[in-house]
Amino acid sequence: MAEPAPTLYEWAGGAPAFERLTEVFYRRVKADELLIPLFEHMPDDHPAHVATWLAEVFGGPASYTREHGGYPHMMRKHLGRGIRPEQRARWVQLIGEAADEAGLPDDPEFRSAFMAYVEWGSRIALANSQPGAEPPPEAPVPRWGWGEAPPYTP
Repeated sequence: MAEPAPTLYEWAGGAPAFERLTEVFYRRVKADELLIPLFEHMPDDHPAHVATWLAEVFGGPASYTREHGGYPHMMRKHLGRGIRPEQRARWVQLIGEAADEAGLPDDPEFRSAFMAYVEWGSRIALANSQPGAEPPPEAPVPRWGWGEAPPYTP
């Protein structure tokens, strides 16, 4: 019987991989003229919290839910922020570049799954950030998987 495919969290390298990713990413964000207005008052621990969120989303421990309140907490962080479409697109671009610099796996299957979540999640954040948005107050943290193409290991 074949071994089950590892989670995206495991394939990426666990918590250290997502911590590297968010450190690199938010360093880039702080230097980006388009994004800095959204993040200029970001607390110092924000990258660590996002790393914990991403780790949970990609199949790691439910630490974000336990420590921060899960989806309701994350959703509230975006309410009223007024993210613009070009800011969302830059966010996606920079996190993809940060994944390269942070040494996340670059195989097509992992990157496809990773970027699918980034696109999906950033579009949810964009919608929830608009004036008058009324996102559901409760929902589970999404648990992102491989989709149709689990990793191939000969």
